[in-house]
Amino acid sequence: MTDKDIRITSKQMQDTLYKLFVKYKFTKERAKIMANVHTESTLVGVSSHGINRVPLFIDYVQKGIIKIDAEAEKVETFGSIERWDGNFGPGVINATKCTDRAIELAKEHGMGMVALRNTNHWMRGGTYGRQAADANCISIIFTNTQPNMPPWGGKYSRIGNNPLVVSIPRKQGHIVLDMSISQFAFGKINDYKLRGEKLPYFGGWDDNHELSNDPEKILKKERGLPIGYWKGSALSMVLDMLATLLSAGDSTYKISLNELETGISQVYLCIFPEVFNDKNLQQKLINEIIDYTHDVEPMHPGDKTYYPGEQSSKTRTRNLKKGIPVNHNIWQKIVLLLE
Repeated sequence: MTDKDIRITSKQMQDTLYKLFVKYKFTKERAKIMANVHTESTLVGVSSHGINRVPLFIDYVQKGIIKIDAEAEKVETFGSIERWDGNFGPGVINATKCTDRAIELAKEHGMGMVALRNTNHWMRGGTYGRQAADANCISIIFTNTQPNMPPWGGKYSRIGNNPLVVSIPRKQGHIVLDMSISQFAFGKINDYKLRGEKLPYFGGWDDNHELSNDPEKILKKERGLPIGYWKGSALSMVLDMLATLLSAGDSTYKISLNELETGISQVYLCIFPEVFNDKNLQQKLINEIIDYTHDVEPMHPGDKTYYPGEQSSKTRTRNLKKGIPVNHNIWQKIVLLLE
């Protein structure tokens, strides 16, 4: 929470976003889904891919890049594997639908995969990992993006930060890994920019080809730093290859030919762990790993280790009680869009 933030209740945010999406001609059903997703992302502390993205999303709608009435549709079936075409519809709607379908396939076959092409930004990828976990499925989900990182050793952006999601259902709280292949997601870098803060670590390169933690300098040309340096660079390329190959869609190269990011490719893989008939053992093994990593002396007094998704759950509980911190300028933009 900074002096540039205000607090909004989740209901107020949800109601406001619902009215906004309806104003821009989305059906009531779609408006409700998108309002829920943006609110939930902000509620768990990911404003960068929740409320902060709304003005840009509306801009894409107004420019006709996002087709408000387009439906994702199945185009090919290969048993438990399907290819779908998003027809350039809203990324949140397409992602929700394809996750549901991958869950259905997993519960029928043990494992199911939907590869999606011609879609738009899905906002917070962890949304769909949690969706799968709520349906008691393991998930591995990823997307390609426009180029926003140089391949290791290169000067200019040629690879995407290609977010990767892995989720595992758990009674005491799902495990949800949601990470971009850049050290910081670009929405998160913009989040620091809005707060007038520097990044806590290097996040990309400036105009002098030097590593920087200044959001302004990194965002100027969008040259993010891959996680693990050369390893992240390689992982980005492989995820792009898989998303493109499996969906028969556009690669980061093809996406780069568009004026703005659209027509991205995604993969939704779900596994139904109940096919193994050892549910109690599965939970025991997961908790064993969590307990072992929790039970470590911190480097600094007062610090604690967390499993993926644990801090998001704590943030959600806190924000439900106190209200959600929202950048004042972002909220004003949304209010103006409603007028």
